[in-house]
Amino acid sequence: MRAILSVSKLARRLSISLAAVRAPPPLLLRHLHADSAPPPPPQAPPPFTSRILQTEENPSLSTDLQQDQPAPDPVLDEFLARLVTALRPTLAAAFPTHARPVLDEMLRLIAEAVLCRLEGADPGADTVDLSEDLWATVWEVSASVRDAMRRDQVRADLRNYLHSDDVKEMTRFAADVGIRGSMLRELRFKWAREKLEEVEFYRGLDAMRSQADAAAGPAALPPPRLTTLPQRKGEVKFKIGGLDMSDPKWAEVAERAAEAEAHFVPEEAKAVDGKAKKAEEQLLAVEPRKGDPAPAMEEWKEELRPKRADWMALLERVKARNVELYLKVAEILLAEETFDVTIRDYSKLIDLHSKANHVEDAERILGKMREKGIAPDIITSITLVHMYSKAGNLEQAKESFAFIQKEGLQPDMKLFTSMINAYINAGEPKQAEDLVKQMENLSIKPTREIYMDVMRAYADRGLVDGADRMRNTMTFAGVEPTLECFTLLVEAYGRIGDPDHAYALFEVMRSNGHKPDDRCLAGMISGHMRKNQLDQALKLLLSLEKEGLKPGVKTNLVLLDWLSTLHLVQEAEQLVQKIRKAGEEPIEIHVYLADMYAKSRQEEKARKSLKILEEKKRLLKAEHFERVISGLLEGGFSEEANKYFKMMKSRGFVPSETIEVGVKARFGVRGVVRPTGKYRG
Repeated sequence: MRAILSVSKLARRLSISLAAVRAPPPLLLRHLHADSAPPPPPQAPPPFTSRILQTEENPSLSTDLQQDQPAPDPVLDEFLARLVTALRPTLAAAFPTHARPVLDEMLRLIAEAVLCRLEGADPGADTVDLSEDLWATVWEVSASVRDAMRRDQVRADLRNYLHSDDVKEMTRFAADVGIRGSMLRELRFKWAREKLEEVEFYRGLDAMRSQADAAAGPAALPPPRLTTLPQRKGEVKFKIGGLDMSDPKWAEVAERAAEAEAHFVPEEAKAVDGKAKKAEEQLLAVEPRKGDPAPAMEEWKEELRPKRADWMALLERVKARNVELYLKVAEILLAEETFDVTIRDYSKLIDLHSKANHVEDAERILGKMREKGIAPDIITSITLVHMYSKAGNLEQAKESFAFIQKEGLQPDMKLFTSMINAYINAGEPKQAEDLVKQMENLSIKPTREIYMDVMRAYADRGLVDGADRMRNTMTFAGVEPTLECFTLLVEAYGRIGDPDHAYALFEVMRSNGHKPDDRCLAGMISGHMRKNQLDQALKLLLSLEKEGLKPGVKTNLVLLDWLSTLHLVQEAEQLVQKIRKAGEEPIEIHVYLADMYAKSRQEEKARKSLKILEEKKRLLKAEHFERVISGLLEGGFSEEANKYFKMMKSRGFVPSETIEVGVKARFGVRGVVRPTGKYRG
C-alpha cells in the first residue's frame, strides 16, 4: 500500500472532472483487451488534416504510414493486458474514492512507462516518472503475470501433446490391456509430459547449435535502437482466428477458461522439507485412537502455507500410512478454510465410514455437512441407502431412496438389492416384493438370490401365500426353481401345520429331478407334529426309509421336540443317543431335555441340562428361553425360572406376556418365592 501511494502523483495530474482535461497524447501502448475504457474526448480538439484525404492526394503517404506502424507482438500485447488487469484491484484499493475514468488514466500512464522501459524507447515529455516503490510493485506484479503466462504456455503445450499420435497409441494399448479410470488418465498425462520434455530437450540442442554457429561466423550488427514510437490513431483491434478479441466479453471467457483448466490440469503440490517435514513426521506418528493430530497439522500449515493441492497430497500420504488416522485428519480438514472443502469431501468420508460399518461416525459427518448448508446429493444418498440398509435403519434408508427417485435417477441393481434387504430385515417382505415388481417394470432383471431372499422372508414367517407367489414370479421370469426353493415352501407349510400341501410339494420336487434333503423331511414332520399325527409321521418315515431316504439331524430334532412335548422320556433319550452318534449335538437338544425333565419333575437331570445351557447361553435364542422358562414354571422350579427370565432380558430379548406374568406370579411383592408344593425350585 505504501508503494501505491506514489501513484497520487498521477492523480494530481488529473483534474476533478475529466471533461476539462486537455487532449490526451496519442495512445502509445497496444490495446489492453478493452479492460480500461478509453479517455473521454476533449472539449475543443484542435483541427487536423485528414490522413485519408492526404492519402488520396499523395499515394506515397499511405505507404509511409504503413511503414510507421510497428509489427504486432502478441506476447507483449497479452503481457500488458494481464498487467493492467492485475494492477486494477490494487489501485482501486489504494484510491477507493476515485472514479473509474481516473483509475483508467492512471493505468494508461503506468502502462506507457512500462512499455517505454521494456522496449528501451526514449520517454516523452508527457511520460510520468514512477517512484522506486511503485516500480517495485509493478515489477512484483509483472513477475506474477510472467509466471502465469509461462504456466499457461506449459498447459497449452501439454494439451497439444495429449492428442499427439504417440500418446494416443500408448493410451490405446493401455486400454487394450485392461487399464481404466484414473490410472489411465495419470498415465496419459505422464506420457504427454515426457513427450514435452523430449521436445524441449531437442529445442535446447538446436539453440546451442545456433549459438555455436553464430560464434563461429562473423558477428552480426545489432539492430538499430528505436528512439521514438510511431503514432497511432484509434483503437487497436486484436483478431485471432477471425474473432475480435478486443471485445470485453472475452475477458470473462478467459477467466472461466482458467477456472476450468484448474480442474483439467491439477495444481502441483509444494515440496515438503525443513520444519514442515518434521511436522508431517509428527503427524504420521500420532496414534489415532489416543492422540490428537490437530497440533501437528497446525504447525505443518504455518510452515508450508498450503493450498488444497497440498492438503490433498498430505491426505494421500496419511492414508497410505494409517487409514484410521486419515479419517480423523480428513474430518478436521472439513473446517479448514484453505482446504476449500466440497461436497465430494463429505461424501467420501461418509462412504468410508459406511463401508467400515461406522454408522455413528458417518451420521456425524452428515450432520456437519448439513450445518454448513450443504444438502446431500444423489451420490451421497446412494451411499446412505447402502449404509442404512446394512445397519437395519429402514426409515432413513427409505428417505434417501425416495430422494434418489425424486431427482429422476433410476436406481440400479445394487441400490434395489440394498432396499430389498432393508425391508426383509425389518420384517416387511411385501414391500420387498413390490420393489421386485418395480425392478421388472424398469427392465431390470432380478437375480435368483433376490427372489430367494424374498421367498425365505415369507417362508420364515409362515406366509405361504407370499412364498408361493414368489415361486410363480420366478417361474414366469424364466428362473427355474431350485431345491432350496422347494425346501423353503415345504418348511413354510410345515410351520402352519399343513402336511398335505407339504407332501404335495415334496412329490413335485421329486418329479422335477431334485433329491429331497433332511430339511424337506423335517418340514413335513413339523406339519404332522402340529396336527398331532404321530402315526402318519412314523408311517411316512418308514416308507421314505425303504426308498433310501433316512432322517438326519434336523428331522431327529423335530422328533425329539415332539417326544419331549409328549413326555416320552425313554424314547426321547434314545433319540438323543442316535443324534450324538451322528457326531453333532445342537443346543436344541438340551433345550428340549430341560423342558421335558422339568415338566416330568426329574430335578437332577433337569439341573444337568440347565447347567449346559447356562454355559452356552450365548447360543440361546428368544424361543429357547421361552421354552425353558415355561417348562421350569410348569415343573415348579421357580428360582431357576426367574434366573433364566433375567438372563433372557439381559440378552436383549423381550419376554412374552405369558412368561412375564407367570414368573411374576410366583413371587411376592418383595421377591419371596411363593410355595407351590413339593417342587418349589
